[in-house]
Amino acid sequence: MTPPRQRRWLWLVAVVALLVTAVIAWLALRGPRVDALPLRYAPLVRTLQFSARVTTLSRVDAGATITGRVAQVLVREGAQVRKGDVLVQLESAELQAALTQAVASERQAQARLSGLRSTGRSGAQATLAQANATLVAATAELNRVQPLVAQGFFSRSRLDDARRAVDVARAQQSGAQAQTRAVGDGGTDVTQAQAQLAAGQAATVAAQARLAQAAVLAPADARVLTRQVEPGQIVQPGKALMSLALSGPTQLVAQVDERFLDQLRVGQTATVVADAFPGERFAARVLSIAPTVDAQRGAIEVKFALEQQPPAFLREDMTLSVEVETGRRARALVLPLRALRTQAAGESATVLVADAGRAQARTVRLGLRSLNAVEVLEGVAEGDQVLLGGAVKAGERIRTQAVTPAQASAVQNSAGSQDAGSALTNAMGR
Repeated sequence: MTPPRQRRWLWLVAVVALLVTAVIAWLALRGPRVDALPLRYAPLVRTLQFSARVTTLSRVDAGATITGRVAQVLVREGAQVRKGDVLVQLESAELQAALTQAVASERQAQARLSGLRSTGRSGAQATLAQANATLVAATAELNRVQPLVAQGFFSRSRLDDARRAVDVARAQQSGAQAQTRAVGDGGTDVTQAQAQLAAGQAATVAAQARLAQAAVLAPADARVLTRQVEPGQIVQPGKALMSLALSGPTQLVAQVDERFLDQLRVGQTATVVADAFPGERFAARVLSIAPTVDAQRGAIEVKFALEQQPPAFLREDMTLSVEVETGRRARALVLPLRALRTQAAGESATVLVADAGRAQARTVRLGLRSLNAVEVLEGVAEGDQVLLGGAVKAGERIRTQAVTPAQASAVQNSAGSQDAGSALTNAMGR
């Protein structure tokens, strides 16, 4: 190779090296490409999502209070019953016979008391009147005989007979008076008859109660949940024959992770949907929040009341999905959480903003927070480009690549994970 040609090749290599160095320097001056989200005002909604179960105010078990054989089971599972409806009928022939016997004994006692108060009282009064008359006659005879004996017309034995007759008449009068008192109001015979009547009435009431216990009744308006009895079965007291859900307002009960307790308030609105009926959404509200936390599960019980009549498809213990709105901003500057570079104490944090081709640090004050987004109250303004990714430091040169809020949320959701029991969601621009 001739020297001129060699010089040309050397000159070409030097030019290429210079160009490569210039390109590298130019790229270094431009900095790395970083995703940037232009801030815009948009609605922000924070919600909690978790599972709940359908429940009623009270559930009771219906059972027999006596031992017996089941004659009939009159309701089926799922049936709606009214208070006093017969659920299960036990055999009652023996109980009916006992009631008949008790009624007969009561009637017998009643008849005896009525007899004492009518014929017995009349007979005693007649006997007393007769005894009084006999005493009067005997006394008159004694008064007539005494002077005649003194005058010697009658013997002494005649006077003794007259006196004996008076004594007998007085004894008869005392007996008649006692009998009259016995059959009178408050007398011993009447009191005894009244006691026998009361005992007979009590026996009748007891027999009626025993007979009534042969029918297992619904304690209140309710729905039959389960049935554990069939005709011919021998049942005993204390054994549950049916499980009932008492009629009343339908409620939803959920176990919510205690981490989200600060976001829940009584009266918050919620949207409910059943997995089997995804198109049938209905509204509810937070009714109560339990004062204690389940230490084993780290969860707190939250109850919901329906805002309208419960849908017909709801069943006891059905699993539902509940979404509670715990916060809303109609117009807010919203940032993805991954845009926060440092989290300071309180409600402030640091973000990086693109400014004249460089990353500039800004301290921002935060507001409403969800699982992957947060409201910014101060520190940035609408139109600012907040950097989302990359290992960029404040002061470095950068090149921005604009992303939409939907893209930012999609990246955040794919990178994060949610709790299986309850999850926090947000909606930007809803």
